[in-house]
Amino acid sequence: MTDKIVFLDLATTNRGDLDFSELEKLGTLVTYPMTAPDEVAERIKDADIVLSNKVVLNAEAMSSAANLKLIQVVATGVNNIDLEAAKERELAVCNVAGYSTEAVAQHVFASLLNLASNVHRFAAEPEKWAESPIFTRLDYPVAELSGKTLGIVGFGSIGKAVARIGKAFGMEVIAYGREGSSNSGEVPRLSPEAFFAASEVVTLHCPLTEDTKELINAKTLNLMKPNAILINTGRGDLIDEAALVDALKNGTIAAAAIDVLTPEPPPADHPFLTAGLDNLFITPHTAWSAKEARQRLLNGVVENIKAFRNGEQINRVV
Repeated sequence: MTDKIVFLDLATTNRGDLDFSELEKLGTLVTYPMTAPDEVAERIKDADIVLSNKVVLNAEAMSSAANLKLIQVVATGVNNIDLEAAKERELAVCNVAGYSTEAVAQHVFASLLNLASNVHRFAAEPEKWAESPIFTRLDYPVAELSGKTLGIVGFGSIGKAVARIGKAFGMEVIAYGREGSSNSGEVPRLSPEAFFAASEVVTLHCPLTEDTKELINAKTLNLMKPNAILINTGRGDLIDEAALVDALKNGTIAAAAIDVLTPEPPPADHPFLTAGLDNLFITPHTAWSAKEARQRLLNGVVENIKAFRNGEQINRVV
């Protein structure tokens, strides 16, 4: 019997440019662009395998799916899955790790270079170009990355890729050191206080946990240099967003580039959207979304399903 594979939110990963042929070979594939919370139970009720990027799968939804045996998260984070409920139902849960490393690292430096060179400010004022007698304008500061200290929170695959690029720019690289973390290797791990005080760029690549929630807050922001730039491509909850707005308004730090917000999508009155700050650069959770990364993600889903069928433990969260 052919498995029914239901993809609940295809539009979160595909813009019509991916190859689904290998996934289609694995069963009867049913896709929905998006799925609202009250549609989940009905859409998965006869599914054997469910794919979800952002759609929440809770205990109630799982109980509606008598045939369900595998939940495949089309992402690395699994915070949209009730893992305890999956364990109770003896359902396998898999994710895909490492697919977006190069894309995210590239985005970090695209954002950093934009802020360091104030490209967005200059580019937004073409009407002023003809007014400048020498064309070159010095209205906004431009800084070199070379010689600056790059502080990385979370030294996994993405953190290491960011470090590699930072070194190529001539930056000094340090890492955020938690209690008990090893200080071996080429990149020194500093205590939290020393880390924030030394960093001229802080970039977040750690998972969201109870320990890292609002890691960036009024206290840690006040430890940073006035010329510091903060970059977040991790999770929105890593930052106390109201505290960051205050820090940007008050000149506590120089600028921030944010790719993730809490919640997503944000309400119209989200503090980042209403702040009106030209030293706050926001992108809509696109750091991971290069075509190559999305195809690797889809290929990883295929490999996970094949491994599950063969009784192998690959990328198993539950």
